Amino acid sequence: MLGRTANGLYWMFRYIERAENIARLIDAGMRVSLTRAGSSDEDWAGVLQSAGVREAYDEVHDTMTAANAIDYLLRDTANPSSVMSCIDSGRNNARMVRTALTRETWEATNECWIELKQLLSRKVKAADLPEAIDVIKRRAGLIRGAFHGSMLRNDLYNFSRIGTFIERADNTSRILDVKYYVLLPAVSQVGSSLDNFQWESILRSVSAHRSYGWVYDAEYRPSNIADFLILNRRMPRSLAYCFEKITSNLGYLAEDYGERHKAHDTAAAIRNMLKRGSITDIMDQGLHEFLKDFISHNNKLSAEISEGYRFYQ
Repeated sequence: MLGRTANGLYWMFRYIERAENIARLIDAGMRVSLTRAGSSDEDWAGVLQSAGVREAYDEVHDTMTAANAIDYLLRDTANPSSVMSCIDSGRNNARMVRTALTRETWEATNECWIELKQLLSRKVKAADLPEAIDVIKRRAGLIRGAFHGSMLRNDLYNFSRIGTFIERADNTSRILDVKYYVLLPAVSQVGSSLDNFQWESILRSVSAHRSYGWVYDAEYRPSNIADFLILNRRMPRSLAYCFEKITSNLGYLAEDYGERHKAHDTAAAIRNMLKRGSITDIMDQGLHEFLKDFISHNNKLSAEISEGYRFYQ
């Protein structure tokens, strides 16, 4: 396969996943900010920080407001990670590799772009935000469904899946980091009903609220929730699950092409770290520090995949 085709598929699915993930990050920020007694505007600084766009936001906005932060994350085309920018980029990559996609996958992608272009043509009112987030998640789900139901399981499929799960792992770690940045009003509220509601909001933002109850059948505890979203290999948005899929798809590529790259060793090392790790060790290290290191290693893996499979040739 030509490197630019692999690159197009990889980034098409990273951008589609990122669009949904930014919507989920907004949802997490919105739910957590609703639990605050005072003004919630400054809470959005943490959401922007977790999305990796805080400095870029400050370059175009003098003050931090919830409305501006949400609009910047949803529809500002000057922000390359906004939902609208990601959908545009995902569709452009899909057009570039159109002949590598099934008709169903292309049509789902194009219809997503058409609907979101209309939905995000103007600022979304606060009352309409939950519905807008649901539309974004639903449209991304339709693309995934069309892709899974119609694509041949070959190297095209593998590159698409790798892009999806690298992006998803990045997102889950950032959503968890929202809880770190959006601090509680007082240390005395750790373990309180407010603290529990905020952790519940994090679970709901990654569609893990009910499945968490199936696994733990207990109250919301930070260590259990972190364990579920980091180390549980049955939870489809956990870091461990994502790296099981990344390593398996890289393994299929190694079989198809008869060669291995640095990316294979890096992915295996991250997977083994997650497989052998314990939540006690992670919490002792510091959740924020662990997530920061994870994001760095995940980015390194992405660069190694691009280099090993000559994405730009």
